[in-house]
Amino acid sequence: MPAEETARSLTRREFNAASISALFVGMTVWVSGCSSGSSSPAAPTATPTSAPAPSSAGDKSGTISANHGHVATVTGAQLQASGAVALSIRGTADHDHAVQLSADQVRQVSGGTRVAQTSTESAATPDGYGGSTPGHSHSVTFN
Repeated sequence: MPAEETARSLTRREFNAASISALFVGMTVWVSGCSSGSSSPAAPTATPTSAPAPSSAGDKSGTISANHGHVATVTGAQLQASGAVALSIRGTADHDHAVQLSADQVRQVSGGTRVAQTSTESAATPDGYGGSTPGHSHSVTFN
């Protein structure tokens, strides 16, 4: 560059436009830098629903109150056997509950009658602050 070139002053409009452009470039770098260590974006994870679709033909899934990842399914084989069942409803939750259905309740579920049952209560868990979160149970409804 020749020594006689003089510095050019920016107008207020040019300065604001450059500032906004720099802001957006910075945001793009920040967002792309927030990945969990991989260069490709993570695939979205499915949000658990309170009544997932049955996994096999003939299975019946229950709707779970205050759900946070639990899944309650009576299999087609259990429905055909018409005996009492004890279901584990852990699903993707970090703890388990059990739901007991009598043989009569299993027959009702199989026949399409609405059946509601309360799960066992979970144990209290540490809250990370020296206390604990009390245990809880869920209402599980079939049909």
